[in-house]
Amino acid sequence: MELPYVWLLFIYWLLKLNIDTMILSSEGTTTIITQEKASVIELVKKLEVLYERIKNDNVIVNLTSLNKIPLEHMVEFLQISNKHRKAKHSFVIVTDQVNLDEMPDEIVVVPTMQEAYDIIEMDEIERDLGF
Repeated sequence: MELPYVWLLFIYWLLKLNIDTMILSSEGTTTIITQEKASVIELVKKLEVLYERIKNDNVIVNLTSLNKIPLEHMVEFLQISNKHRKAKHSFVIVTDQVNLDEMPDEIVVVPTMQEAYDIIEMDEIERDLGF
């Protein structure tokens, strides 16, 4: 059975999205997305394409390998972060390359992976308690 051209193209782009720039891994109900080379804007576009794959997990976006990230690039995460948190899942970005005081309150940014796990644990406790 041959796959229709559209599916082949879709599979090609999914594979291309995961090569060299973005690494997806899972730990329980948490998906860790590690960005190594491409820009934040490219990553957000990829996340939008792959959202169905991560929509039921807590998400940690690890940007620790990127250099200084401007505020206008971090704001690109706002829509997907709000959508994810509205669905009662955590969305945490890890980087020490931004000014945390400039970040909008709607975007959760922490400097270390441990802090990201701590945020997710606190969020889960709050959800369990009905907050």
